Amino acid sequence: MFELFIAMVKEEWRVHSTMFGSLSFALFPFLIFGIAFMGSFLIPVVKRTLPVGNLSIIIHAMYLMLGLMVGGFGMLGNEVMNRRFGQASFLAYSARSLPISERTIFANFVVKDTVYYFFLWVFPFAFGYILAAPFLGIPLSSTLFLLLTLTLSFLFGLCGIFFLSTVFSWSKPVFWAFLLLLGVGFGGIMASGLNPAILFPPLMLHEEFSWWNLGLSCIVLAYLFVVSLWLFNPESVGSEKKHPDLFTPVLGRLSFLPNPPLAAKDAVDLHRSGSLIGQTIFSFVVPLGVIWFFLSLMAQFFPPHALLFLYAVTTGVIASTMYTWVTMFDAFGPYACLPVAVSTLIESKLTTFTILQIIPAVFIAAVSILAGEAAYLVPAVVLGLSVSFYAVGIMAWLCGLSPNVLVYDVKVLFEYLLLVGVVITVFSALSFINPWYALGSVILAVPAWLFIRQAKIRWDAVDPQGF
Repeated sequence: MFELFIAMVKEEWRVHSTMFGSLSFALFPFLIFGIAFMGSFLIPVVKRTLPVGNLSIIIHAMYLMLGLMVGGFGMLGNEVMNRRFGQASFLAYSARSLPISERTIFANFVVKDTVYYFFLWVFPFAFGYILAAPFLGIPLSSTLFLLLTLTLSFLFGLCGIFFLSTVFSWSKPVFWAFLLLLGVGFGGIMASGLNPAILFPPLMLHEEFSWWNLGLSCIVLAYLFVVSLWLFNPESVGSEKKHPDLFTPVLGRLSFLPNPPLAAKDAVDLHRSGSLIGQTIFSFVVPLGVIWFFLSLMAQFFPPHALLFLYAVTTGVIASTMYTWVTMFDAFGPYACLPVAVSTLIESKLTTFTILQIIPAVFIAAVSILAGEAAYLVPAVVLGLSVSFYAVGIMAWLCGLSPNVLVYDVKVLFEYLLLVGVVITVFSALSFINPWYALGSVILAVPAWLFIRQAKIRWDAVDPQGF
C-alpha cells in the first residue's frame, strides 16, 4: 500500500523534526556526508598500519550495528510509547481502528525504515566516499559497489534484529535455543582456525563479486524478512495482566537512596515493561558482542592488553546510553503540576542509572576473565565505569531529560563527540602504554560531577513546556 508507506515516511519525519528541530535534523545527513568525505582522504594514511581488508570489516561492521540499532524498535512496548507520546495515534497501531492487517502494517514499516534510514545514514556516507574517490584515484565502480555492500550490511542488521525480536516475543525458549546454536556455530568456526567474518554475505560479496554471493545475500535477507513477518504478532490475545503492588516493597528497599519514590517508580517501570531484560539483550549485550567479535579479528594490530581496554572504553560509552532507558518512560509534563523540579527528576534518573551500572561492571569483568586478562580486571572495570559516568554527565548537561535528542541534533551531537572523543582517546592511549594507567580515569568523576551540577541548574531554568 503505497499511501501507507508515504504516510509512514511523513510520520517519521514529523516525529524527528518535532523532537530535534527541522533544521538540525535536516542537517544530519550532511554531517555524515562531511565525515565520510573528509575521512576518505585519511585512507592512504590508515592503510600503512591497517590492511584494507580489516578497514572494510570495520566499516561493514558499523553498518551492521546501525541496522541492529535502528531495528531495535521491537523491544519498545505500548507502555513506553504511550508515556513518551501520550495519546498520539501512530500508524503502527492503525490496525485497531482501520481495516488494515497487522502484517501489512509491519511490512510497510520495515520497508519505510529501510528507505528512510538508507537516505539518512547509508547514502550520505557512501556519497561522501564517491565524491572523494576521483581525488584518491579510486574507480567509480568500486565506490558504487561499496554502496551496495554497505546497504546489504545495514539490511542484515535491520532484518536480523526484527527476526530476533519477533522470535523472542513468539517463543523465548526457541529464542535462547537459536542463540545457543548460533554461538556454538561461531565457536566451531573459530576453533577450526577460520575467520567467521569471511562468511558474512556482504563481506563475501565485497571481497569478490559473483552472482552467487549477491543471490545468497538476497536469499538470507528475504528469509529473515519473511519469517519476521510470519511470526509477527503485536497483540497479546486473550490475556490480561494484573500487577500486584510492587511500588510499596520496592520503595522500602530503596529508602536509602535520594528521592526513593522516584527511584522506585523507575524500577517498577523497568520491571513491568520488560525493558530491563530486553534492553540489556538488544541494546547492550548484542551490540557489544558484535563489537568484540570484530575487534578480536584485529588483535594483532594492537599492543598487548590494548584490546581489553579499548573494549572497556567502548562498553563505557554504550553503558552511558542506559540513561535513555530510564528517561524513555515519561516526559516532564505530568510532573509540572507537582512540587518536583526538573533537577530532582534528573537526579532520580541518574540514581537509577548508577544502579544499572552493575551490568557493564559485571560484563567487563566477565570479558576480562574469558579473554585471559583477569590480572587487569580492576583497571578495565574502573576505566569503563569512569567513561560511562563522564559521558552520562555530558548527556544530562546537553539534553536534560531528552537524551534521544543527542542522536540527530547536529550541534548537540558535535559537542558530545568532541567532549567524549578527546577523553576516550587520551585514556585509551594511556592504557595502551601501561594497563595500570587506566586507574587514573577516576579523575573523570570530577568533570562528571560538574557537568551533572550544571545540568540541574541549566534545565531548571528551562520552560517545562519544552519537555
